[in-house]
Amino acid sequence: MDLLTALTQIGFTEYEAKVYLALLSDSPATGYQVSKTSGVPRSMVYEALSRLHSRGAVLESLEDRAAIYRPLPPEMLLERLHEEHLTLITGLRVGLQKLYTTPSEERVWSLNGRRPMLTYAAQMIRQAQTEAYLVLTDEDLDGLRHAMVAANERGVAIHALLMGQGRLDFGEIAYHPPLESELHGLTGMLMVVVDDDEALIAGKDHDLATITRHAHLVGIARQFVWMEFFTQRIYARLGPDLLAKLDPQDRQIFESLAALKDAHHGKQNRDKT
Repeated sequence: MDLLTALTQIGFTEYEAKVYLALLSDSPATGYQVSKTSGVPRSMVYEALSRLHSRGAVLESLEDRAAIYRPLPPEMLLERLHEEHLTLITGLRVGLQKLYTTPSEERVWSLNGRRPMLTYAAQMIRQAQTEAYLVLTDEDLDGLRHAMVAANERGVAIHALLMGQGRLDFGEIAYHPPLESELHGLTGMLMVVVDDDEALIAGKDHDLATITRHAHLVGIARQFVWMEFFTQRIYARLGPDLLAKLDPQDRQIFESLAALKDAHHGKQNRDKT
């Protein structure tokens, strides 16, 4: 980790970060010594030391008419910063939420970046009241598992269509046929639909997500996932004779689903042993 960059990301200026790092490796020290060790110009080092001292990040002592400094121990500094940030975030959450009104309009919005997408999806699941329909890769399942567990414990009906080998021990679970995913370009997609009210859909690269409360679009997204569960329930009742009458491409999709289920059950059995 680049410690200098990390310190600037939590609120230190570049000079403050350099001074603190220098004191960690060489203290107690005068401002002159800190300037030499840190590379911060003497014209700026005392200002940086003064700001750090006022924030409680360094300690100061006067000896022989000269001030010397030592750093607050890192564990103490980080613990205090952690508490301050938690207090700040808590205050912001309350204050900002009072200002925010959940949009009722039906525009289509876009969102960039995998992490923001998963954060938004997790919040959708946390706010779900009755149901959540999801299409998830193994990685997305891991990222949203905690929110899904909490929703399930609240009584939210979870319907998860999984695109890989991931496991979920609650809700209605189905595995999407790999061949169908490839044929329709669905490999790696993320979809979350909650309460027939809002939908988030992202492609395989998760570089752009679509978010909407448009009733028709949300309904189509929910129906897409629901139909997959419906189809697989029908498939479970088909015997070999009926499967043999299907068109070759349709039969291949069901056969790929059967192979996926066999592989999944085999993995479960190996995990148990």
